[in-house]
Amino acid sequence: MARMFGTDGVRGVAGTELTIELAMKLGQAGAYVLTKEKEHQPTIIVGCDTRISGGMLANALMAGICSVGANAVYMGVIPTPAIAYLTKKLKVDAGVVISASHNPMEFNGIKFFNGEGYKLSDVLEDEIEALIKNGMKDVTMPIGSGIGKVSYRFDAKEEYISFIKNTVPIDLSNLKIVADCAEGASYYTAVETLKGLGANLVPIHVEPDGTNINANCGSTHMDELRARVVFEKADVGLAFDGDADRMLAVDEKGNIVDGDQVMAIIGNYMKDNGKLKKNTIVGTIMSNLGFSIMGEKNGIHIEQTKVGDRYVLENMRKNGYNIGGEQSGHIIFLDENTTGDGLLSALHLLEVMVKTNKKLSELSKVMEVLPQALVNAKVPNHKKENYMEYPEIAQAIENLEKRFAGEGRVLIRPSGTEPLVRVMIEGKDQAIIEKEAEQLADLIMETML
Repeated sequence: MARMFGTDGVRGVAGTELTIELAMKLGQAGAYVLTKEKEHQPTIIVGCDTRISGGMLANALMAGICSVGANAVYMGVIPTPAIAYLTKKLKVDAGVVISASHNPMEFNGIKFFNGEGYKLSDVLEDEIEALIKNGMKDVTMPIGSGIGKVSYRFDAKEEYISFIKNTVPIDLSNLKIVADCAEGASYYTAVETLKGLGANLVPIHVEPDGTNINANCGSTHMDELRARVVFEKADVGLAFDGDADRMLAVDEKGNIVDGDQVMAIIGNYMKDNGKLKKNTIVGTIMSNLGFSIMGEKNGIHIEQTKVGDRYVLENMRKNGYNIGGEQSGHIIFLDENTTGDGLLSALHLLEVMVKTNKKLSELSKVMEVLPQALVNAKVPNHKKENYMEYPEIAQAIENLEKRFAGEGRVLIRPSGTEPLVRVMIEGKDQAIIEKEAEQLADLIMETML
């Protein structure tokens, strides 16, 4: 049976895969595992993005939390990094976010943070999963006054806004910014923060209705933002995803500035100001080859981990690094928050623009992005880890690796959150690598379906 937890919590289509029964069990088992050592009655804060299924799943989850004797505090629609920050700030025992991040609206997810604001280790997730699978055996359910209670607090996002503004206190009054909030959790926090710092702000996709999150907007659909930046003659565009833990940018000419480039710009600025710990940025195996070349040129060590912000974070904590992230715009500033934070990333990027008085197109020249093709092969979820067991797929991959050896690279991996095998090829010719990636993805789909 496949592992319940992916690289970013438990994900699935709300109502069929991620059911209210499963949400309740995750609440029960999660609350029990994360708080069983506590002498006091534990408290867990809960937030969600703007999906229509958020309230349904939150109530089921909180019922589970209360059934094992913990209290639940519902904070409503709030970014994932805000829950991570507030879990630690408010000294509660754990935090939970109900969100499927950048995925379409019919999906949802449940991810836990421990009392320090960090996502859970594989060991803790496995313990939660084992408890659910054995029906909470040997766990005594309290009755009477031992049952937990649900309370509501909708003002906590103001504390998060205050924290962000104080962390990067810059004057944005000389910048015109278009911000695409993806009809998601940043629709209030990003707008209030950027306006509060004086920006001339053009907010788009800030009218969530429960069904429009990530729909042709946000960090996974940037065509509208690119056009709007040029039309508005803006200095920069910012694109968040549904739960606001990612941010990608657009320069004044309408070109996308991805997560690798954002880290290169901010990392070099930090190095120049003596703030880049151990002169290292942590990326992943999916980071563009140009990112490593940038590091070599500028005396910055680029560390690489498995894909997933949890692995980036693990490496950063273990080795004492303070910036790391993914090409997708998931960037962690460990001196300031415990998880990827789109708004924090945006302000650090804007800070470099303000302090150097340079346009984003000029700053992004610090790194040359080498041609990269990424094609997703849709496969059954329970088979995605086993793609190399099919001889024709293994042979096709081997042939490609030989072909691109020394002139690029081939990287195939199952998605941690979706029923996909991702095919990524880097090389010198965009047309050739796209054709090869599409052919391999088609072969994977045909063979595995």
